[in-house]
Amino acid sequence: MRKRIVTLTLAAALLAISLFGLPLAAWVAKYYLDDERVEVERVTDAAALSIADTLAAVPRSVHLPATGSDTALGVYTPGGSLLTGQGPPAADEVVRHADQGNPAQDDVDGNLVFATPVTDNGVVIGVVRATSPRLEVYPRIGLTWLAMLGLAAAALTLTWLMARRMAARLAYPLEKLAQTARQLGEGDFTVRAPFAHVPEIDLLGYSLDTTAERIGEMLDRERAFSANASHQLRTPLAGLRLQLEAALDTPNADARAALRSGIDTADRLERTITDLLTLARDTGSPGETADPTDLLTEIQHCWQTLLTAQDRSLHVVSDSPPAPRASAAAIRQILAVLLDNAITHGQGTVTVTARDAGNALAVDVSDQGPGIEGHPEVFARRRHSGTGTGPVIDTDTDTAAGQGIGLALARTLAEAEGGRLWLSQPAPPTFTLLLPADPRSS
Repeated sequence: MRKRIVTLTLAAALLAISLFGLPLAAWVAKYYLDDERVEVERVTDAAALSIADTLAAVPRSVHLPATGSDTALGVYTPGGSLLTGQGPPAADEVVRHADQGNPAQDDVDGNLVFATPVTDNGVVIGVVRATSPRLEVYPRIGLTWLAMLGLAAAALTLTWLMARRMAARLAYPLEKLAQTARQLGEGDFTVRAPFAHVPEIDLLGYSLDTTAERIGEMLDRERAFSANASHQLRTPLAGLRLQLEAALDTPNADARAALRSGIDTADRLERTITDLLTLARDTGSPGETADPTDLLTEIQHCWQTLLTAQDRSLHVVSDSPPAPRASAAAIRQILAVLLDNAITHGQGTVTVTARDAGNALAVDVSDQGPGIEGHPEVFARRRHSGTGTGPVIDTDTDTAAGQGIGLALARTLAEAEGGRLWLSQPAPPTFTLLLPADPRSS
């Protein structure tokens, strides 16, 4: 690229110099020739004035003045014969024209010729003819052309140096952009293009940075979806397994009821996947309002079986809760995390209470467990290494490393909906979800 820029710049400079220099060179040659003609004319007029009186009185005693140059002078009689000086013996066309009373000039055999009449009382008494070789002008033209060539060479050299500098300035940021693009193609979405101080290149770099950021965000969402899906689908799958095992262990069990229950659990699994996709892709409707009654009914229906399998119960209390201005999918997943946490770590009856908290919906999820130690860090994603050779355990759940994301995920979803989630009481453990209420529901 650099070589191409330098070559194109030099070609443009050479074209500009040629378009300007060639007419200028022709004008210089014409100027020097015209200047020489003016000089010959001046010498001729001066000679005519100096010999006018003598030519009128005593023609044979005329003496031409010295010219101080290579200009040759000659005086002709009105009849056209050479009286004195240098020139053809008989008058030529230039002299004959001047003999009519008007100055004349011409180029004859490579010489500049000028003739002017000498008059006395309006009568032509002779003609002064001057001749200067054109070769006298060529050295001056050549020297000037040589100086012009030197200036052109200096201009081209300066253009070459500036072109190299400009090419380096343009090529370096583009090379950096290419390197950034390669890193982006290799999967490094944190790479950013350098600032080049060239508006067009900086605009390209900004577009590349925006693309890298969007791709990185998209991959982060996909990774988050994979992690969240693995966590959120674990409990419904465990419930489905319990239902099927219970049907197998009960000889007189109603197979249709077991299948119906399994289908309901499969529907819940499908709904969980749909919710996670909606949250990962942020495709929910702005200003969406959820129905708290439907959510509580769904919780009662879906989670009672899991608690019953552990000889525990679920108690759902609805105290005139307002409709929250939040995504139903987000609320469903937050409550799923809290209930899963109560099932996995808690004891006794699990209580879900939905109440009006003054322009907000508050949902409390509690159980009868002994409490939570280190509760200020319960929402952190830190993982602890067990003693010995045991697996790495997450602070949120007792699952293997990489799966303990429940409470951290729930708080993230709550904050994304403009709400809050915190541990309102460590013993017995009670988590409170607070979401802004829809003004239209009040």
